[in-house]
Amino acid sequence: MLFKQLSLSLAPGEFVAIMGESGAGKSTLLNLVAGLDTADAGSIRFEGTDLKNLDDDARTLLRRDRMGFVFQAFHVLPHLTLAQNVALPLVLQKLAPQLALLRALARLEEVGLSSRGDDYPRELSGGELQRVAIARAVVHQPRAVVHQPQLVLADEPTGNLDPETANRILKLLKRQQEQSGASVILVTHSSAAAATADRVLLLTAEGLVLR
Repeated sequence: MLFKQLSLSLAPGEFVAIMGESGAGKSTLLNLVAGLDTADAGSIRFEGTDLKNLDDDARTLLRRDRMGFVFQAFHVLPHLTLAQNVALPLVLQKLAPQLALLRALARLEEVGLSSRGDDYPRELSGGELQRVAIARAVVHQPRAVVHQPQLVLADEPTGNLDPETANRILKLLKRQQEQSGASVILVTHSSAAAATADRVLLLTAEGLVLR
């Protein structure tokens, strides 16, 4: 994917929605911001750090400690229960497993899956898996203790959801932004979802333009 003259600055606590035609490179852009892909030119800076100066391990730690990512493909682990999937970022941060599970169950309740914590991903629909992925991306404790993402990257998080559930998810993202000061980049085809953002940008061949 070739981006020309692409420039984006995100203020702390800002919620930005990115729209564009299929194939425009929206998901690729999120992967670059997260350090999953590496740009051939230019720079991507997170809190002053240029990601190209970090090795794979350092980028992995940055994503684990400072970012939350909602993938289109969910990326839930099939051998873990839903609660264990959501608790995983906290466990990796050395939070006691029981405390991590309690926090995970609270997040599952917020996305309407309070009774499904002991279920496995194979038992869920695509829309339900999307909600699990969202709960995992924003699960947090107070910053001084453990994982609290300062950047949430959401790739079509409402694409498989009914309107009522989609609205609940968008409110959860907004609450994450407001309560923790996290910045959010939302990639979406939905004008209704984009309308919840502070700023809506359109990804075109000329770069990102205000919509």
